[in-house]
Amino acid sequence: MDSTVLPADFRLFSVQGIALSLGVFLSFVVLLAVWNLTYNVFFHPLKHIPGPFFAGLTGIPYAYRMRTGGIIPWIRGLHEQYGDVVRVSPGEISFISGETAWQDIYGFRTGKNKTGAYLKDRTWFPKPVNGSYSLIASDEEAHSRMRKNLSHAFSERALRDQEDIVQGFIDLLIQRLGEQHDEGHEVDIMRWYNYTTFDVIADLTFGEPLYCLRDKGYHPWVNMVFASAKAIGFLATRQKYPIIALYDKIKAMFSSQNSEAIAKMRMEFFSVSSDKVTKRMEKETDRPDFMSHIIKGQQIEAKALTKAEIDANSVLFLIAGSETTATMLSGTTYLLLKNPEIYSKLVHDVRSRFNSNDQITIEEVNKMDFMIACLQEGLRYYPPVPTGFPRVVPKGGDNISGHWVPEGTAVYVSQHAANHSARNYKDPDAYIPERWLGDERYKDDNRAVTQPFSFGPRNCLGKNLAYAEMRLILAKVLFNFDLELVDKKTDWMANQKVFALWEKPSLMLHLHPVKR
Repeated sequence: MDSTVLPADFRLFSVQGIALSLGVFLSFVVLLAVWNLTYNVFFHPLKHIPGPFFAGLTGIPYAYRMRTGGIIPWIRGLHEQYGDVVRVSPGEISFISGETAWQDIYGFRTGKNKTGAYLKDRTWFPKPVNGSYSLIASDEEAHSRMRKNLSHAFSERALRDQEDIVQGFIDLLIQRLGEQHDEGHEVDIMRWYNYTTFDVIADLTFGEPLYCLRDKGYHPWVNMVFASAKAIGFLATRQKYPIIALYDKIKAMFSSQNSEAIAKMRMEFFSVSSDKVTKRMEKETDRPDFMSHIIKGQQIEAKALTKAEIDANSVLFLIAGSETTATMLSGTTYLLLKNPEIYSKLVHDVRSRFNSNDQITIEEVNKMDFMIACLQEGLRYYPPVPTGFPRVVPKGGDNISGHWVPEGTAVYVSQHAANHSARNYKDPDAYIPERWLGDERYKDDNRAVTQPFSFGPRNCLGKNLAYAEMRLILAKVLFNFDLELVDKKTDWMANQKVFALWEKPSLMLHLHPVKR
């Protein structure tokens, strides 16, 4: 080194040398950070998208709210302040203009939209335990092949064949709720909805339920599903922002539950699930569950899945097909009980239509326009997945809802914010099923905005099953019981946090069996 810059006795590995080297390194890091922040504000290709200054400067405001559960009111507030499109972090945009954004982001990429598919933002998904992504995060080629196979398991025809299985668990739910009343218990209906939906989806996936209804309690897997959902935001922010990953590593040094323990738990969960898949595939049975259809699809090369892909998708079914339906039922039940006139009208509709439980079938509940409207309004008001489904803008960039967005940007429609925006709905914070039945007061509602099962070629494969479950369960519960909130004063929905899914408190009810 030049002696005019450094002392003659300077040594790199001396205390003085190490201190100087550290100082140079830290200066470089600071300069890099300053440049990055300056770029985000003044030179970033998203600088024209409105949003709060600090959200455009750094991803920390967004990450903080994702990790503390406060993302929903924050996103809604930003849209109320800045409009239809908001830059929520340096490389991420939220839309509520669903009438165009759903198609632009999630729709089929044909004709004038030949810019390539908007692929899932994989920073939102942990790396697969066995190296195979499930349907939800697969690339286009794998997704097409998987969907061709799996779609048969969720078709309307398959659902008709599966109805006896589903009805069996719902009847057991009604029996258990009656027993709870006879024993003098108040009922946490949220938990009982969860018991039912977890048993249904596990039985259809693995050929065996989790026995939540039988045992009147959560199977250990249920807690794993809750933990997996809650971890999504933490993992995503860690992958997006290195400073968050560094923070987590430092924090883990002083925490008894480190990332290695969580990873081990996830591995064990996946291993047991894989074993259950293997056992089900080895059974020679024509039972009309998901696996029967998957096995049939294996005979066609264009539809065949590897064992690893079957395992990955089985875990997906368990997670996506349980908590979401139970959440929707919990929210709608609460909204009905907070609106006595609507509740009374629906109860009358159910009890005047049916004389016995066995008359309540999928075919019959699909004819119940008012109940369907009550559930649809519940999905609008309290969407089970209230955040967006993030996608990445493909190479070359694209126009979304009239805004130019460069390639690589994460984009989505924020469901809760869109559903509660006055730009889309009149009286957005009121529970009004009639808006779905042609009520003239709500003729200008932008109903295309509400897409609880997503949109386009990657929309939710299990929506037919979800609709059937929620309609059957609600109809049978209302047919058999009068419901009453234990706590009529507290707003059950107020201050609920969101970690990918709603973190719900107990929903306690008094049940009064209907006497006939």
